[in-house]
Amino acid sequence: MTRDMARETAPGSVELAYVPTLADATEAVRVRVRHSPAGRRMRWLPAAAVLAFLVVALELFGPGEPDPVRVVLMAGLGVLALVMGPLAPRLMARGVHRMVEPQGEFRAVVDDDGVRWTARDSETTSRWQMLPQYVETPTLFVLLTPDKFGVGVAFLPKRAVSGPDGVDAVDRLRAILDRHTTRL
Repeated sequence: MTRDMARETAPGSVELAYVPTLADATEAVRVRVRHSPAGRRMRWLPAAAVLAFLVVALELFGPGEPDPVRVVLMAGLGVLALVMGPLAPRLMARGVHRMVEPQGEFRAVVDDDGVRWTARDSETTSRWQMLPQYVETPTLFVLLTPDKFGVGVAFLPKRAVSGPDGVDAVDRLRAILDRHTTRL
């Protein structure tokens, strides 16, 4: 089997081989952020920045003398909130990619039991109870764990399902996921 290809290994299973990219990790983390309670709390960061800047404006232009410590603190918190909103998913994705990149090519077998990933130095098996939800994007199937902190995420690149039966293999993979998980 060649790199970034898939083939059916047993009835009802699909095997993928791929090298994870930073773009894969970034897309998977963004999906995870959108679908986890911890990630949804990050949506409040722009509102927090606006509130911090309002406090700064009130301090500077309101009645009385401004408190320099409060102005600097609130301005700093506002800038931090503005920067961390878009930057946090990118930093998380870079961390994920740095962890998987040294492993080189990954092979994944998806079947009725779950997903088995094999790389140079590791083997991981996740049963469907561990991955109860998935999101399909134009380039990935993103598998989500039920943890409330939003740290559990795995992905299967669609490009790994290329070749003569690529569309059919993507459909088989989608059918397996639909049978065992909930599509979000």
